[in-house]
Amino acid sequence: MKQTGKLYVVGIGPGSYEHMTIKAVRAMEESQVVVGYTVYADLMREHFPGKEWITTPMRQETERCRRAIEKAEAGMTVALICSGDAGVYGMSGLILELVGESDSPIVEVIPGVTAALSGGALLGAPLGHDFAVISLSDLLTPMELIEDRLLHAAKADLAICLYNPSSRKRSDYLRRACDIMLTAKKPETVCGIAMNIGREGESVELMTLSELRDTSTDMFTTVFIGNEKTKAVNGRMVTPRGYRNV
Repeated sequence: MKQTGKLYVVGIGPGSYEHMTIKAVRAMEESQVVVGYTVYADLMREHFPGKEWITTPMRQETERCRRAIEKAEAGMTVALICSGDAGVYGMSGLILELVGESDSPIVEVIPGVTAALSGGALLGAPLGHDFAVISLSDLLTPMELIEDRLLHAAKADLAICLYNPSSRKRSDYLRRACDIMLTAKKPETVCGIAMNIGREGESVELMTLSELRDTSTDMFTTVFIGNEKTKAVNGRMVTPRGYRNV
């Protein structure tokens, strides 16, 4: 008879222990094995000693998930860690697809603080009203679809949070995204960036949409584009919900 273990899919937040939820910490403490992307595992090792650590590099997500499932099927308690939230560009969907209709292992998804929230808190309150979160990575999504989503979100006057704004191979993607949004948003639209959230070198900066177009970013930067009502208040980015008008 197959042994049934437990598989936690854990959102660890932006990378610091202080940003983890209590439930995430407890799941990690309970687990015998921790599986994750090498960079995320390195952020967590010192806080959870005595575990078996299994790591894989970028682009080996399916292999990572399969190894976590195998360990849990062998009767162990396993934590598969994801940065931010496990369900926002995370591994929970892939795990659930791979497990399918099986009742082994038992899977529990543990939410975490995604960059839209942790970066937003650093900047102030940029997502105080309706907003969209869009990744500029075209590794798994065609660029044409990403550009279409950007245009419609801009036309809807949504505040927009951009993940993965650029990389060495995608150095002009943020510029392209800004050009699309400038067709529907004003150049003076208030924007902000949050860099290295919860890690060494954490910083934020406010700017206009036209200035954002020429701003250098990387994969550890989260970008915020305001709506028509977004404003800078004493160095903070604020998108009003409208409570003061009630």
